[in-house]
Amino acid sequence: MVELRGVRHRYEGRLVLDLEHFAVPAGAMLAVVGHNGAGKSTLLRLLALLETPSEGRVFWDGAPLPRRAPTALRRRITLVEQRPILFRGTVLENIGYGLRVRGIEATEAYQRTAAVAEQLGLLPLLERHRTELSDGEVQRVAVARALAVRPDVLLLDEPTSSADRAASGALYRALAAERAARPMTICIASHQLEDAYRWGDDIRALADGRLSPVTPENLFRVDLAPAGTDTMSARVGAIDILVTTDRAGPAVLAVPPGDIFVSLGALSSSARNVLKGRVTRVAAHRGGGVAVTADVGVELIAVVTADATRELALAPGVPVVFSFKASAVRVF
Repeated sequence: MVELRGVRHRYEGRLVLDLEHFAVPAGAMLAVVGHNGAGKSTLLRLLALLETPSEGRVFWDGAPLPRRAPTALRRRITLVEQRPILFRGTVLENIGYGLRVRGIEATEAYQRTAAVAEQLGLLPLLERHRTELSDGEVQRVAVARALAVRPDVLLLDEPTSSADRAASGALYRALAAERAARPMTICIASHQLEDAYRWGDDIRALADGRLSPVTPENLFRVDLAPAGTDTMSARVGAIDILVTTDRAGPAVLAVPPGDIFVSLGALSSSARNVLKGRVTRVAAHRGGGVAVTADVGVELIAVVTADATRELALAPGVPVVFSFKASAVRVF
């Protein structure tokens, strides 16, 4: 449906996005994940036709678009930014704004407004103003405002960054209901991997403006400092990760989840990264096996077999040791 080809985008001469090809297929529920500054928000603005790429072309249904896309087409795509701005007036007036400017009859506009407000748990807030809402409530109102106009493509930038678990669940259930009711394409940019795996049909990772060839777990922006022959050290959260590379300075690290060995105690091995912590989550992994998330000074995800999960009795709260070789860490 929306497609970028040979796109490179710059801000004040700085390259922030470099994508040879990126397509959002019709009907997709696509999740784009990556560290802060990876280029997710810029990608969404290009897909929303709000900005024109410095180089390359944007396509709609296979046809190239002019640098200034037609207004009628831009109205078929709606972007909800991470920190949305609400208009003056009540929540009810905000949700119905797009319907009014499109000339939707008042009764139908109210019905649509009430329906999306109910889906997102906003009915008790309809008479409130912006200053009476939390950041999470503002995000939900902005999503409701977008859903009310029934776009063909909905782009959401970190839509649950200020939401609690219940509000996040309500949002994603509302999106699923909307997709079930009519054709709609959704692309969500998020750093919440759990949400991406639970709700996304297709997951893609960005690292410094480029698509990452590895799974999106365990991606970190770092500064590499010498730590020995052919070895660099990177500070990530409260820990240091050793990396086999001759590169120094700013980089993005990826620790493949399948290369992390999980044990209940320290083992004798050649792994130079040995991190102690506690399990925070255990869940089926999208690519097979079991994803074990642990807080080891930073959140890391390891993928193990179901047998290993049972043998080690892995569950939230269990003390574990994550071990991996310096050579296993990917550097971008």
